[in-house]
Amino acid sequence: MKRDDLARRALAEAVGTFAIVFAGCGAARVSERFGSPATCVPLVFGLAVAAMIYAVGHVSGAHFNPAVTLAFAAARHFPSKDVLAYWGAQFAGAFAAIALLALLLPGAGTFGATVPSVPVIQALGWECVITFFLMFVIIAVATDTRAVGMLAGFAIGATVTFCAYLAGPVTGASMNPARSAAPALFAGTLGSLWIYFAAPAAGAVLAGVIYGQIRGEKQ
Repeated sequence: MKRDDLARRALAEAVGTFAIVFAGCGAARVSERFGSPATCVPLVFGLAVAAMIYAVGHVSGAHFNPAVTLAFAAARHFPSKDVLAYWGAQFAGAFAAIALLALLLPGAGTFGATVPSVPVIQALGWECVITFFLMFVIIAVATDTRAVGMLAGFAIGATVTFCAYLAGPVTGASMNPARSAAPALFAGTLGSLWIYFAAPAAGAVLAGVIYGQIRGEKQ
């Protein structure tokens, strides 16, 4: 029974991550191929995140992001034994999304790959800060009973959007190792990929720790 439950939750994570990466990176790919406004990409990412939270948040908790799963586990809001299953599902969903985009819109391009336009230290700082913002909102609306749960999808989607508009030109505003790994493989931009693993992980865990201090009481 427990294995079946984890399998269902992992599948929800895979589908949700697939939808977010396909929509967001798909918007970037369409912009590359057909010249549609690139300014719509952050909004597409935010809307996709919000939609998937409302679609499967009640099944899996709607992490869709290895850094988020890590932070929840570090803050003891998620069982450590399930982390690898969630990570596998998230990366699988992201890679499936980019593979389908490569099939539907083949040819050279970035596929929405995140590449820093600033030095490494600055890129690490930017990704750490924006992931901190994202995880701070996520852990607040997901774990604090005083938060307005019905607005969780809107709050998290809005955070993704404003962070993407803010940091998109600087680092690509990943905040998500799975979202960065898949297009990096297809675009051949693996050199800076470690930034999009290290910085989101640090920012997300820090947000979990600090929100725990702000909340004070145990929920």
